[in-house]
Amino acid sequence: MDYSVKNVTIDDYDAIYELWSAAEQSRRALNPVDDSREGIARYLKRNPDTCFVAVKDGKIIGVILSGHDGRRAIIHHLCVHPGYRRMGIAGQMVSLAEEALQKEGIQKIFGLVFKDNETANVFWERQGYSLRTNLNYRNKSLNDQIPAGE
Repeated sequence: MDYSVKNVTIDDYDAIYELWSAAEQSRRALNPVDDSREGIARYLKRNPDTCFVAVKDGKIIGVILSGHDGRRAIIHHLCVHPGYRRMGIAGQMVSLAEEALQKEGIQKIFGLVFKDNETANVFWERQGYSLRTNLNYRNKSLNDQIPAGE
């Protein structure tokens, strides 16, 4: 399949949000603050070289947002349009993000995947991401607009 991959810019926001909205699992992960235009602009300002979109015929068909704190990296969002899955797009974007993070001196990456998202969990296992069972993920919302989660 013929498509290109480029770094994300804030100008891509509307198309990315539309893509996230087209995928059930991505919709579940969104919150109105961090995934707003302002939230993504803040994220891209800190991580300008580690986030990518896949583009076909001028339309964004995939996105990966990955960033780091100087020690560890996290993949926050990976989404491929349902009509373009199983074509290697997600794997290519993961590889690009890993290479970009490694260039920035990062040696370890983690990601969060819903336990009931079997397709994504199988994908990440195939990408070499192991399941950590010795940790509990804890979070605290500092904003009433962001749900604490289950």
